[in-house]
Amino acid sequence: MKALTWQGKRDVRVEEVPDPQIQEPTDAVIRVTSTAICGSDLHLYEVLGPFLTPGDVLGHETMGVVEEVGSGVTNLKRGDRVVVPFNISCGSCWMCSRGLYAQCETTQNRETGKGASLFGYTSLYGQVPGGQAEYLRVPQAHFGPVKVPDDVSDERYLYLSDILPTAWQAVAYADVPEGGTLAVLGLGPVGQLACRIALHQGVERVIGVDPVADRRALAAAYGVEAVEGGTDNVDESAELLIQMTGGRGPDAVVEAVGMEAHGSPMGKAAHTAVGLLPDSLAQPLTDKMAIDRMHALHTAIKACRRGGTVSISGVYGGEMDPMPVMEMFDRGLQLRMGQCHVRRWTDDILPVVLEDGDPLGLETFATHRLPLDAAPDAYAMFQAKSDGCLKVVLKP
Repeated sequence: MKALTWQGKRDVRVEEVPDPQIQEPTDAVIRVTSTAICGSDLHLYEVLGPFLTPGDVLGHETMGVVEEVGSGVTNLKRGDRVVVPFNISCGSCWMCSRGLYAQCETTQNRETGKGASLFGYTSLYGQVPGGQAEYLRVPQAHFGPVKVPDDVSDERYLYLSDILPTAWQAVAYADVPEGGTLAVLGLGPVGQLACRIALHQGVERVIGVDPVADRRALAAAYGVEAVEGGTDNVDESAELLIQMTGGRGPDAVVEAVGMEAHGSPMGKAAHTAVGLLPDSLAQPLTDKMAIDRMHALHTAIKACRRGGTVSISGVYGGEMDPMPVMEMFDRGLQLRMGQCHVRRWTDDILPVVLEDGDPLGLETFATHRLPLDAAPDAYAMFQAKSDGCLKVVLKP
């Protein structure tokens, strides 16, 4: 089959790889009909390369049609249409029984000190082949895949694999009080959906911050107060949001940027330096000594009103990140964060996905629809934010 493989920093290629096979009774194999490039895939494209091996198949936003199931899978059959959550969870362990599916103890990666295995996402998270391919083996298929009806386009459902529940969790964690204001830092795919979800759920005021004009315009079309943000100075960036909210700050801030934020020259320099090292040296530095580009997170902390909540959905990987703890403590902030527990939210989201009129704009969300063979150029375009690229859907 054809699959997108990682070959090195900013080097991904579509190659022929072996077709996936049933390996465990709880496996399924699906024929991929749509797969998307996620913002967190760009971390693999650039920063997290030391934890990848040439030939690794990428991708964790996938849906398709069931081709085969193992003997332990009784909830699916050949021909079922499914969306595959990006985290692989069993549904019955101690963590899963508490809705903490991203921490599933059955697929947890104890040797690397990480949570549940993820599709297409480095040796830290199980090195499970991903879904930017013609076919995908789905472990824990007795629980993970979400069956969806046949009468609506793929793109109404595809984002249930990751970015839609990730945005839903970000808004839930923000816990905006009645009559309150939510600020969303970063108007990429998750930030855009977080804004739309918040407004759909009745949040009265949503402010979106992003340096890219096209992304601000898209958010504004859905009723978001979209602003460019401040400068590379964190205090000035935070002050803009504070002044927009009467000198108090937003009641909650969703940080939807993550480890490669603009305006963090020291973090960028550290990423670049580590990226020049051999993997044997880069791996321990990246895992235990890394710092992230912290501009967005520090802005969120300094902008949020006293007693408010910062909800972090952007991916972070540093163990040595400098944090303004006095600011956090003095302001009495709550911080909530982590990989999305996809299956915790899918039952709540599906009725909205199927609502007449497509209120979240899912069917028109992708800016680029391309064949799988175009994936290498699509990665470069998405990273550069060129050609108005917000979301790429690939068709194998």
